[in-house]
Amino acid sequence: MKQIRIADTTLLRGEGAFSFKERIEIARQLEKLNVDAIELPEIANAKTDSLLVRTVSSFVKGSVLSVGAGMAEGSVALAAAALSGAAHPRIRIELPVSPVGMEYLCHKKAPKMIEWIAACVAEAKQSCSDVELCAVDATRAEREVLEAAIDAAIGAGATSITLCDSAAEMMPDDFAAFAGEIAKRIPVPVYVCCNDKNGMAAASAVLAVRAGVDGVKTAVLGETVSLEAFVDMIKNCGNTYELCTAIRATELHRNVKQIRWIIDGAKSDKLVLSPAAEQTEIRLDANDGREAVDAAAVQLGYDLSEEDRVKVYEEFCRVSRNRQVGSKELEAVIASVALQVPATYQIKAYVVNNGNVISSTAQITMEKNGETMQGISIGDGPIDAAFRAIEQIVGHRYELDDFQIQSVTEGKEAMGSALVKLRADGKLYSGNGISTDIIGASIRAYINAINKIVYEEVQA
Repeated sequence: MKQIRIADTTLLRGEGAFSFKERIEIARQLEKLNVDAIELPEIANAKTDSLLVRTVSSFVKGSVLSVGAGMAEGSVALAAAALSGAAHPRIRIELPVSPVGMEYLCHKKAPKMIEWIAACVAEAKQSCSDVELCAVDATRAEREVLEAAIDAAIGAGATSITLCDSAAEMMPDDFAAFAGEIAKRIPVPVYVCCNDKNGMAAASAVLAVRAGVDGVKTAVLGETVSLEAFVDMIKNCGNTYELCTAIRATELHRNVKQIRWIIDGAKSDKLVLSPAAEQTEIRLDANDGREAVDAAAVQLGYDLSEEDRVKVYEEFCRVSRNRQVGSKELEAVIASVALQVPATYQIKAYVVNNGNVISSTAQITMEKNGETMQGISIGDGPIDAAFRAIEQIVGHRYELDDFQIQSVTEGKEAMGSALVKLRADGKLYSGNGISTDIIGASIRAYINAINKIVYEEVQA
């Protein structure tokens, strides 16, 4: 029985397609499915993209974590640095091999392009043992140039090759014959990446596998082979053709449905009371040391300074004496002790109107350096309206990564605690607020998080 390797490319969608939190959640779902590799794009922003890779590395332990490189100067070094904490890192050198691609994307003729491919692979090999060459637009390349590029990459240390049918110009049987011939002549695994513009990507991929190819690039709702459709196809026909995958078939449809929900934008710009604790399983106690607490903070998405890590650990030690510390408790610890700063913005007054026959509105009055500032906004619910009014005053809309509400005392006059997590330049900032009025607690938490962002921006 031949096991087909699955490298999923869902997270390669265009810039801005997903928020930081959505990318993390998609990676979690793919890891649960046991895909062989999870592919991330080239590092465009050294700070935010590297933080994403490091965060994903903290929980992706079974799958290979692959980061693209090659087109931009210094991209190989950025990919290697971002992958330094991954359990199974891979650098993906993505360069065109067709005459059009080499000339117009890279401004190079074939001999120089082949030299560049070898140089990129050799550089990546110095810091990562697993290096893949993605031959972009391989089906439109001159055969001798393609073979020379592949040979140069393998000679420089490439451990796998991907053949990309970027233009979808080949019929499935012709593509299978093309990919199969190359797979037979080289000593490393070969993947195929097929464009689905003609609706034949899955057919091209499965025929290529039967012709000798080792792996397939898939995506959930992408422009390549459908992960769900391909795995179902192998599940239904695998026994007949002696093919299988490592995908957990029993979880496939449920996890893909979750990813589709994210892709379809069900979470975009909506105020969702969905605690990160439900997605991030953290259980710490007094026996856990500093490294475990630091790792848990990273798992929750925080990039804390050394000073704040010390503060968080000291407070954790106090809290954990009598009970376990889960995600919610650790979030509260971070919000209460990490990056405590002077209050640039202070809440002076707020009026929030809400009902089943009127739109929710909020009027917020704040003070900054002695100056009174006011914002008025309509929102999807009272808290959303309040947050929008604050954003109006501040003059910036930050990414709302998470919002949690919980009761901290009992009875009719119970105190409510609100935790707001905002993301700015890829870094996570949390604010905490407590009040008998849950809207007031939420407003205070939001302003607390904004004050932390503003303080760091001034100090930078």
